[in-house]
Amino acid sequence: MRWTLPGRLAVTTVALLTVISTGCAPSDDSSGSGGVVELTFWGDWSGEGEQQFRTMTDAFNKTHPGIRVEYVVQEDMLTKFLTASTSGQAPDVMFWDRWRTATYAPKNVLEPLDERMKKDGVERERFYGEAVRELTHDGKVYGLPLTVDARALFYNKAHLKEAGVEPPRTWAELEQAAIKLTKREGGKLVRAGLSMDDAGLFSMYLRQAGGQMVTDDCSRTTFNSPQGAQTLDLWSRMIKGGVYQTGFETGLGEGTDAFATGKVSMIFTGPWNITTYRKYGKDLDFGIVPPPAGPQGDRASLMGGFGLVIPRAAKQKDAAWEFVKWWTAEKDNALKWARTSLNIPGNVAAAKDPFFTDDPFWKPILDTLEYAKVRPACAGYPPMEDDALIPNLQLFLGGKATAQQALAKAQEQGDRVLTQNNLD
Repeated sequence: MRWTLPGRLAVTTVALLTVISTGCAPSDDSSGSGGVVELTFWGDWSGEGEQQFRTMTDAFNKTHPGIRVEYVVQEDMLTKFLTASTSGQAPDVMFWDRWRTATYAPKNVLEPLDERMKKDGVERERFYGEAVRELTHDGKVYGLPLTVDARALFYNKAHLKEAGVEPPRTWAELEQAAIKLTKREGGKLVRAGLSMDDAGLFSMYLRQAGGQMVTDDCSRTTFNSPQGAQTLDLWSRMIKGGVYQTGFETGLGEGTDAFATGKVSMIFTGPWNITTYRKYGKDLDFGIVPPPAGPQGDRASLMGGFGLVIPRAAKQKDAAWEFVKWWTAEKDNALKWARTSLNIPGNVAAAKDPFFTDDPFWKPILDTLEYAKVRPACAGYPPMEDDALIPNLQLFLGGKATAQQALAKAQEQGDRVLTQNNLD
């Protein structure tokens, strides 16, 4: 499954260009031909994403005559990275899914950035705090946020108008809206009121109920709780109300987007789908609202996104830092990236630009980001969720396990996974 307040800029782009153009080469860097430092930037985005990256590397290269960055697409990037880290072939910069940090920082393969940030006045407050936290391990920062995203509720305006319901703001309203929006013909589900295909959203619902997934020290799970039961009770009521059935979306055919084609009226998804859904024009008149609040008024959403990191084995760390800092910490460059890729930047000042705040689709995502949280920064969290929790939740959704059975089994298996990762 997949998966704040802006500070003033302490180092201006002009000052940075002056340092580089006067030939002050980084002390730990070796220069290529003509005194130019060559940087290798790895990422796993190809196609349109590759062109977006090249837009940024080209902009950097044009303004930094002493450094040249080359983007290299890497399939199976993590496996190649670990091999390269021990063979002297590590890249200088990597595009990084932030949730990996808790797993890979303890392996001593990432370069801490704290001293460089302090020296150049790059404050953590320039970025979304949760995004920085996801890039932090044992108090050290291992990367800077490039993008942020959060799950929000996308809804089909025509469907809601037809059913006479407003965009839901609470669990109770979500449940009633989902039931009213659902359509069946001859007992067959033809339109689901709410997509319930993603069991990985359990952690978001759990936090809306006031619960949490694991203990603060990552030693054991905590979702087998009254809040966990409350979450599955909500899901159960909606399923019994006919809102959804397992396999409904996959049964529509490979590559079919149930929301875009009108087979689902509401769905929790992220800003990565805004551009896609906009392309449908008048055939998909949709809106977005922050996720509904839980029974006690708790608000919660899942924050994800990417960052830029420097491998511990990189040969050109100082020049790599200049590139990472230029792209993420400088508002204008972060905004250029945002406009190019249509991703919300991790730089808060750039994210607050009218390009996002004045847009009716992006604004609800920004509002959600104010309280969205990243997944727990535990080395064992990803395998715990993927291998223990989600399979048991899928059994529950498919009617093959009760809520109590699913939570208890997931707890037993999940605690074992967390313990094993704590020992590794």
